[in-house]
Amino acid sequence: MLTIAIPKGRILEESIELFGKIGIKLTGMLDDSRKLIFDYPDQRLRALIVRATDVPTYVEYGCADLGIVGKDTLLEQGKDLYEPLDLKFGYCRMVVAGPAGLTAVNDDPTRWSHIRVATKYPSVAQRHFSAIGVQAEIIKLYGSIELGPLVGLAERIVDLVSSGETLRQNGLVEVETIAEITTRLVVNRASLKTKHTRIRGIIDDLEKIL
Repeated sequence: MLTIAIPKGRILEESIELFGKIGIKLTGMLDDSRKLIFDYPDQRLRALIVRATDVPTYVEYGCADLGIVGKDTLLEQGKDLYEPLDLKFGYCRMVVAGPAGLTAVNDDPTRWSHIRVATKYPSVAQRHFSAIGVQAEIIKLYGSIELGPLVGLAERIVDLVSSGETLRQNGLVEVETIAEITTRLVVNRASLKTKHTRIRGIIDDLEKIL
């Protein structure tokens, strides 16, 4: 029996479609219900619906052999997982952004003695600003990150963007890109050894269609 952890929403829909192409049928997972565990005994498979940020934890601790999760979550959490595949969907970018009104001179953080950064990704933000030699105070927010610079909470934000329209509507501009983000397949390291043939087969089948 293999167990796979998948988050709800767009990733769930695209994951079901992707697995269907290699003969794994995750029927019923899109039904409007509160069910969290789906068993497919004929396929020797179990699927779990979990929060996106919890996928790496379920996989790391072996409650799931496989997981589907965004690279942003993996970068933030730094879990000890095997990451064999970029699944090529859910594309966006993790960027640093700030108010559009800042001048070119004032916009250089390396000239500042202190900078405040609002983000849902404190670990990523801290590593980024440390790497460029900027002392940053990281302020963790859970939503509406764009509001931070508008009310004076922070001079910068680190957040995910797709089209950038939300930034523009709030008077913010991208300053730099930290990483390009897509959805990834992750595997528990122990499972890769104990269930190697089956997991390797799934990886190989996915690689062929990707």
